[in-house]
Amino acid sequence: MIPKSKVLIIAGSDSSGGAGIQADIKTVSALGCYAMTAITAVTVQNTTGVNSIIPIKPKEISNQIEFTARDIKPNAIKIGMLHSAKVISAVIKSLKKIDIKKIVLDPVMVAKGGTKLINNE
Repeated sequence: MIPKSKVLIIAGSDSSGGAGIQADIKTVSALGCYAMTAITAVTVQNTTGVNSIIPIKPKEISNQIEFTARDIKPNAIKIGMLHSAKVISAVIKSLKKIDIKKIVLDPVMVAKGGTKLINNE
């Protein structure tokens, strides 16, 4: 059974599990809520740095948000890494469609080791 409080996390994936969507899932779960995800990028990283960033296409990010929200209506949204202006626009359009008012914006622009996680656009 899905708990009453549901959070859709829109963020990048951290392969080391120390940040990004993996850390958000742990936090949401520890608070007794149900975590859903829309992954914006896959980062290949560990505790010493970022090796690479694989962006997800804006359309696919929108599909994740809208398809998930249609079935399991989130009570809140948590936003992390949005790596480009096109991704930011796609997320905004999708959020308007699903009409969720409780949004936590935690923009992630630089990894702990200093690697930029957002384009200069």
